[in-house]
Amino acid sequence: MKKFLKGIAVAAGFAWAAGATAEIVGNADAGKEKAAACGACHGADGNSAVPSFPKIAGQGSKYLIKQMNDVMSGLRVIPEMTGQLDSFSEQDVANVAAYFASQTIVVSQAKPELIEHGKQIYRSGIPAKSVAACTACHGPAGQGVELAVFPALGGQHAEYTGSQLMKFRSGERMNGGDTRIMRSIAARLSDKEIEAVSSYISGLYR
Repeated sequence: MKKFLKGIAVAAGFAWAAGATAEIVGNADAGKEKAAACGACHGADGNSAVPSFPKIAGQGSKYLIKQMNDVMSGLRVIPEMTGQLDSFSEQDVANVAAYFASQTIVVSQAKPELIEHGKQIYRSGIPAKSVAACTACHGPAGQGVELAVFPALGGQHAEYTGSQLMKFRSGERMNGGDTRIMRSIAARLSDKEIEAVSSYISGLYR
């Protein structure tokens, strides 16, 4: 397990270094107007009311910038976002990311019957399957690690988190070298384990 966690840390460092570019500083006020169209799916303040669309309020700006750039380049395919970012400049991307990062996520509620199972996976992993604890990359409260571009998870819709784990497991989601970590972990999770940990994450307070 120690070697596995060390591997995660090394992979994170390489992934961050590979994606490092001259940073464009985002302006949240300027991003608010540009983000208006995003509200149809993600909510005006980044708190999506539809469980299949992610909440992006309070998400790390570096992570949001990466995902938007991946969508624009075709590295991450999201049918619902086709054409949505076509008019965005690099500054627009940074501004919108800054706006949503400045918002506060509204935490969901975990299913009571799944809390203990989900908590065990999130905090301790599954040693028998060589599954590392989610806290290793996403923090004890699901706050993420901005510098390493690991996303905040706490409060996210369980349905969305579950769908992404399924996509990592199937290989459908492969945008960026850092996703190798998630593909490796998700490949070892059963449907019930994904449901439990996704539900637990939805009730985490950052």
